[in-house]
Amino acid sequence: MSQRGGRKADELLLLALACGATVEAAAQKAGISRATAHRRLQDPEFLARLQQVSSDMVKRTMRTLTAAGSEAIKTLLALLQATTPYATRLGSARAILELGIKTRELGDMEERLQALEERLPREGPRT
Repeated sequence: MSQRGGRKADELLLLALACGATVEAAAQKAGISRATAHRRLQDPEFLARLQQVSSDMVKRTMRTLTAAGSEAIKTLLALLQATTPYATRLGSARAILELGIKTRELGDMEERLQALEERLPREGPRT
């Protein structure tokens, strides 16, 4: 296989694996054998690239969800109107409360982690 074709196959394999495909399905999508796919997964550089692609996808997903969050909150708040059926209002209220708690917990943990990270370089390792 040419180097150019190999790079294209690698990219297709990386994308399929990062999206959650099995090795067999990813190999088929990339047009390579299962054995070749398994060999690629033994290559530390390939694994590092796979980790990077997966990480980038997760970050993009988080940004998209964050951007959609304001509209989702507006929708949940609109569902609290008295004209909305009771069961729908209850579901919306429950979702708002659960999301609020989770968001607060996440914010608290982020602040605590940041404080620890700021202290760590100053204090250095303990012996």
